[in-house]
Amino acid sequence: EPRSPCCCLAWTLVIGTMNSLVLLLNLLLMFVIFTIVLLPTIVVVYFGFQCHSQVLHSSARYCRSILDDNSSSALIILGFVILSPLLVVAMATYCSLARRLQLLGCLQPYSLALYKGGCPGQGAPCWPRGCQSPLRVWV
Repeated sequence: EPRSPCCCLAWTLVIGTMNSLVLLLNLLLMFVIFTIVLLPTIVVVYFGFQCHSQVLHSSARYCRSILDDNSSSALIILGFVILSPLLVVAMATYCSLARRLQLLGCLQPYSLALYKGGCPGQGAPCWPRGCQSPLRVWV
């Protein structure tokens, strides 16, 4: 049966908060995975830019003794060349982990706030396992 307007608004806020938390969890997981996988690229490009005389030209010992402008340019180019394959690896890792953890299955439709007892026509609770929707997130 349909909920009252106040109850519907309260459940809409609860579902919106839960969906926002799931979104934040997904973004945090994506940030951690991309940071770990892209760390070699970040380090190589950072040292390349730090030691190049036309960019930052650090006075660190390794910049003066090991890296000149040519080797710094090579580091910058190497960093951007290995960026593409590492982006693919990072995205594949995130997608695999999100699929295994079924993170996107935790998102709830706002139509659950309109009816008491879960999905319309069912006596299921308002939880992902209770409602069997015809729309699947992962094929």
